[in-house]
Amino acid sequence: MTSAHSGGLRISFIRLICSWILRIWSRRLPKNKRNVLLICTVCVIYVIFLAFQVAHFLPQNSSKGHHKKFKDVSTRLLITKLEQQILYLENVHPEHDALDSTTSATLRPNVVYITLKSKRIKPANIRGTVKPKKRRKYATLLKHEHSQSIIHNFNKKEKRRIPEENKVSTTIHQPSVNGIVILDDKRKDSGNYQSNIRIYSDSAPPWFSAEDIRAMRFLADCRISRIKQVQSSHGDLILFENDQTTLNRNILSSATTSVCQGKCGLIKRPLDMNEVFAFHLDRILGLNRTLPSVSRRFEFIQDGLPCPVILWDSALSPTNNKTQSSVQLNWGSYQQMLKQKCWLNGRAPKAESGCTGIHHYEWSKMALFDFLLQIYTRLDRHCCGFKPRREDLCVQQELHLKCEDPASVELTHIVQRKLDPKHLAFIDNQGFFDRSEDNLDFKLLDGIKEFPESAISVLKSHRLREKLLQSFFLDKIYWESQSGRQGIEKLIDVIERRAKILLTYINAHGVKVVPMND
Repeated sequence: MTSAHSGGLRISFIRLICSWILRIWSRRLPKNKRNVLLICTVCVIYVIFLAFQVAHFLPQNSSKGHHKKFKDVSTRLLITKLEQQILYLENVHPEHDALDSTTSATLRPNVVYITLKSKRIKPANIRGTVKPKKRRKYATLLKHEHSQSIIHNFNKKEKRRIPEENKVSTTIHQPSVNGIVILDDKRKDSGNYQSNIRIYSDSAPPWFSAEDIRAMRFLADCRISRIKQVQSSHGDLILFENDQTTLNRNILSSATTSVCQGKCGLIKRPLDMNEVFAFHLDRILGLNRTLPSVSRRFEFIQDGLPCPVILWDSALSPTNNKTQSSVQLNWGSYQQMLKQKCWLNGRAPKAESGCTGIHHYEWSKMALFDFLLQIYTRLDRHCCGFKPRREDLCVQQELHLKCEDPASVELTHIVQRKLDPKHLAFIDNQGFFDRSEDNLDFKLLDGIKEFPESAISVLKSHRLREKLLQSFFLDKIYWESQSGRQGIEKLIDVIERRAKILLTYINAHGVKVVPMND
């Protein structure tokens, strides 16, 4: 049937229907019957119209054989549309293929950082992020065996690798400082070696400085060649030194000489992995008070567990062995200093004010940072502001029983730099992600009347998750140790919830948000 013939039939059919409608309308029928007939007529017309449309699109046999028969009409329509689009691209944009081949390299983004927003629908359970039993088990094991197992495994490995004439460089010395291990290292000079710090773009994320990136690469990629054990009040740590500096063997015997000369790093226990999270969060918030930290695996550490490696800063002031602080403060004197607003606007405090050399804004930055990570060991080491668990250090040492006189509680880990006493350095940033929202330590915020504008703007921007994912992706070992994005998302869930609580606290208590450039 040709298209002209079908068109003629369609016109004659329409005329027949119209004449039928006129006859029905001209008859003297009751109104109800007339309406029923009209409705039926319209339905019949619609059905016939659909039949014509289907018949028009049904596949036909062609003399040239360009098309095959299709039983599915929808498939036929889809193929026809695709053919039309292809013809349009070929006729209108013939230069498309040439453009794609010549400019594909420039049009492709050269950034591999994670920029996709989270697809998580249900937030993680805070209690499920860190298992208390696992935390207690590792703490018991590492407290007594971590240091000695490292020394034993390292020496065993070195005996197989180093010739006899060089074995003297791996001798273990036991000076009188307490639990730090010094390692003399050389960089991996293999041309095929790939750094564990992944930067695939022309530049790193803007919250990292060039010094941060250099430090991260050093900590992640140094090849260990020698270890020495010393003692420290910080616990079971490892200190290593790069190959550009020579280690003076008489350094450790002198009490007045620094343990580290040159560029060094600390390797802490696998239990302290949250130190790496703290470093990235600190840089994103714009506080810049923590020391660079990365994750790294060592062949001589039992079970191959990744450890946090932290840059050693020889500019930090000497600390007291009891409180590990360069300034001796208790809770009462700390609250008095907050009221005095020491060094604010460049004003020198009075002698009777009880101020130290620390600037007033430093306490606001520390309180914000400690609240998000729930680091209680600095400002609330007795756990007076929340209900602790049996695994917490304050319960193990029975410090939580001494909260009757909070003013006498000593602050710990309050550390300055020798040449910059107005600013603090945040050390031992062991955060806790297994604390529920109804058991947060709000005592950390007592006396704080201002918060840094730069940090609060990040918390309000709804981009904290994206920035943290981009930042953690740089550290390959940390990313893998947390089970990739899925595990890191759980930790970010906790921080985001605490950020919302902190913003609510700011609004409810009228806390000011001010620029803190000092």
